[in-house]
Amino acid sequence: MRKVYRQLYELFRSAPVLLLVTYVSMTDMDRSMLDRELKKGSAELMILSILEGRSRHGYEISKLIETRSGGRLKFHVASLYPLLYRLEERGWLQGRWIEKAGQRRRRFYRLTAEGRRVLARQRETWQAFVHAMNLITGVDHA
Repeated sequence: MRKVYRQLYELFRSAPVLLLVTYVSMTDMDRSMLDRELKKGSAELMILSILEGRSRHGYEISKLIETRSGGRLKFHVASLYPLLYRLEERGWLQGRWIEKAGQRRRRFYRLTAEGRRVLARQRETWQAFVHAMNLITGVDHA
């Protein structure tokens, strides 16, 4: 299942106007798996969006995701840092260590120019996907 989501992500990333729909049979047991997969598939977009305004450290990013989602999404720091490192390796983020007196050192991340371009593309893809889902699942069609 993860491979399919990854392939869809890569396709959406390279061609934002093209949307594919796959048939997924859902049971109650599948719901938690689907929630995890949706969160994973949108994690990059969430992080890039949070960093759009200013530099932030990992714990702050995690707390902002939880706050802005009204507590519906929680990102554990242990799973967040590997993703931040990957985004930095791709050149989408730049991290730097900052030490303040009386505090432990923290790594602050900011968007690079490439990260801003990726964010714009991912937003377009996300908006197209949400629009398509609304067309299908909207009240007018129930």
